[in-house]
Amino acid sequence: MGLYLKVRTPLSTGNLQQNFDPKPNKKDRVNQRRRRMTFSKQRKQFRNYLNGPNIGYPVSVFDPISARIADHLKIDLGILGGSVASAAILAAPDIMVLTLSELSDQVERICRVSDISLMVDADNGYGNALNASRTIQELERAGAAAITIEDAALPPQYGSSDTSLISCDEMIGKLRAAIDAKRDPNTVIIARTNGLSSTSLDDTSKRVSAYSNLNVDAIMIVGAKEYGDIESIRKNTHLPLVLGSASDKLKENSFLLKNNVKVVLTGHQPFFTTMKTLYDSLKHLKDGGNPSALKEQSIATELENAILHSGEYRQQQQDYLSH
Repeated sequence: MGLYLKVRTPLSTGNLQQNFDPKPNKKDRVNQRRRRMTFSKQRKQFRNYLNGPNIGYPVSVFDPISARIADHLKIDLGILGGSVASAAILAAPDIMVLTLSELSDQVERICRVSDISLMVDADNGYGNALNASRTIQELERAGAAAITIEDAALPPQYGSSDTSLISCDEMIGKLRAAIDAKRDPNTVIIARTNGLSSTSLDDTSKRVSAYSNLNVDAIMIVGAKEYGDIESIRKNTHLPLVLGSASDKLKENSFLLKNNVKVVLTGHQPFFTTMKTLYDSLKHLKDGGNPSALKEQSIATELENAILHSGEYRQQQQDYLSH
């Protein structure tokens, strides 16, 4: 079985103007924008993967343009990772210097322009249980479809290990606060444990069992290396699993489905290839290269207009800026 993205067939570049510059009536255009701001559809879509027969593979998005491109390609699941958010917003590494307000602002920018179901890495909830509650409120308001809260002890304290975990009891308090904070019943709360990378399989299994007794919607595990890791965790939860960083040998679909793995992360290569393209382009200019040489690598104007929804904006100009 191949990778399943529930992707509808992308439109050919020859039909971009016809398909992406429609002129529906004014009421339809307004209703379309309003639906985009409610986010219930996106949250239900994410839940469909957790409850359905197929595996979802979220793509890495990090700003409005990347989200709009995913939208254009009819990709329905995306993820804003904590490391990518820190890099895209602050040009900083993943060392917990990003604030909740900065993250929620970026989530809002992404969700405002696309219909993608966005999974957001909320790290440890930005503090204690009360902070986790506020985190859910802000990210839900911004449009997140699914939000992960992890049991890592963040930010690392003076003299402590980068891989230490908070107690199971403290994590339970955070998850209870997170669950109670959400206003939309369709918002997905995912309990993430870093136990496989930090403690042991036995400790991880106990944590998964405890977290599963709450009303979270899924369990996320990172650092799985052996088939037995996932199989043991599966025995300790009735909830669907989200697989983060893991050995490639564990990503065979039949094995994953057998163990109730419903969402698999694939890394953040789109962000890093974007960084590389920007670096190479700027270096070319700095080294005296001809700007025209970059045109061959540039996006076609027709595709640019489709991604930017230029036709929709032109129609709004006609609707609101003329008699």
